[in-house]
Amino acid sequence: MIRFKQGNLRVPRFQRPVYMVAAGTTDYRKKYPEYKLEELVMMGFKMMLEENDLKMSPADVKGLINMACYGEFADHFQDQLLCEAKIHDYLGLDPLPNVGIKTGGATGGYAVLMGANTVASGYSNCTLVTGWERMDEVDTRTGNFYISTAACKDFETRLARMYAAYYAPMARRFADVYKVSEEIRAKIAVKNRGYACSSPFAQNPGKHTIEEVLGGRIACDPLRMLECCVMSVGSASVLLCDEETAYKLTDHPMRLHIAGGTHTLRVADRRDMEVPLLPNEKEGQYDFMKEMNEPFPGFQSFLASRFAAYMAYRMAGVTGDPCDELDLVELHDAFTISDLQTYGDIGLRPYGKEEEYITSGDAYYEGRCPSNLSGGLLGTMHAVGATGIFQGAECFWQLQNKYDKFHGEPKMWERFGKKKPADWKSLQIRKRRRALWISHAGVGSHVTCGILENPEEVKK
Repeated sequence: MIRFKQGNLRVPRFQRPVYMVAAGTTDYRKKYPEYKLEELVMMGFKMMLEENDLKMSPADVKGLINMACYGEFADHFQDQLLCEAKIHDYLGLDPLPNVGIKTGGATGGYAVLMGANTVASGYSNCTLVTGWERMDEVDTRTGNFYISTAACKDFETRLARMYAAYYAPMARRFADVYKVSEEIRAKIAVKNRGYACSSPFAQNPGKHTIEEVLGGRIACDPLRMLECCVMSVGSASVLLCDEETAYKLTDHPMRLHIAGGTHTLRVADRRDMEVPLLPNEKEGQYDFMKEMNEPFPGFQSFLASRFAAYMAYRMAGVTGDPCDELDLVELHDAFTISDLQTYGDIGLRPYGKEEEYITSGDAYYEGRCPSNLSGGLLGTMHAVGATGIFQGAECFWQLQNKYDKFHGEPKMWERFGKKKPADWKSLQIRKRRRALWISHAGVGSHVTCGILENPEEVKK
């Protein structure tokens, strides 16, 4: 059994506050032959500099940058080692320092974490965080294999060359342990893909039904095609600053708290342990797992997500029910089952009652704590190196009350060769205190939990 010691559970503390001040993104597509990778990255970078109502000109904002953190999942896709150097040069940021970050599906989240640390430590006053993926230069079968090697090649990859095959047994196990029906997963797919219909950035929006999801083609039993994300192309950027610089750039910066967690690359190596309790949970709350002879984390929970949330909540001062203290969450719904599992890991519901987050209506727009109003990975994108950055950008715009600006203006749709739907619906949240996002890798090997806090609303 794993047993933490006191030092292992020390809550991270930034030496000075970190703020997000601007964000930008491309739209996301299966193929994007019109532009080279560096041009796609420039698109998101320019949106960040030009369209966030900053107090300085783009050139002056660019002149404040001290450091760049770049996220890219795999060199394989564009066959370019040290791609961060190529991007850095193209953005005109030489000779400023930069670093490339690779942590599987959590690459974007860890790029934000590393960027935040450069600001929190005082190394930088203004750090660019940018991520991308170019997944259209190989065929789908090859791409699936590349992605599958983010699991252990000695074990999981030999069993299956696609990630759906890793998550399918998790779906089976989760349903068996907690007696959850397939309809819950189908509702997640319907919800998230439906919300993507309001986003000009979305690759796979769709108004589906539960029957359509459950009647669809099998990707890997029991997961259907509409329960799985697809490969994407695109980029996203955010700008992180210290407090003084943040308020020079905007009157409405959002304070950032972010923490990470890890777990074994091989699922078979997971060891039993006591559940690390979130601030609102009580001793003995999960004794029922021992009575069921179900170890934690087992095959149905993500320890890395629980650990990252354990730290991030304490960093941000979240002490009560997360559904009461958070106003939005953006979760890593690469598969409907990974979304469902995360509800318990981050405390949206206690373990064993995850489905109630959906059945209660809390997860829906105008619910207590809506999730994936961006459309998530299922509906909008999984350009892996950009994903955890894009999720943070969506949280940022929501807290700034700018959802309509970036999702509802016809010119934004036209920019990407699309027409704003006649039945477009605003998904701007009303309460704008805190938003959380989860960036997740592999079968749970790396996870970050980021929390953005609106200083104006929290004071109220």
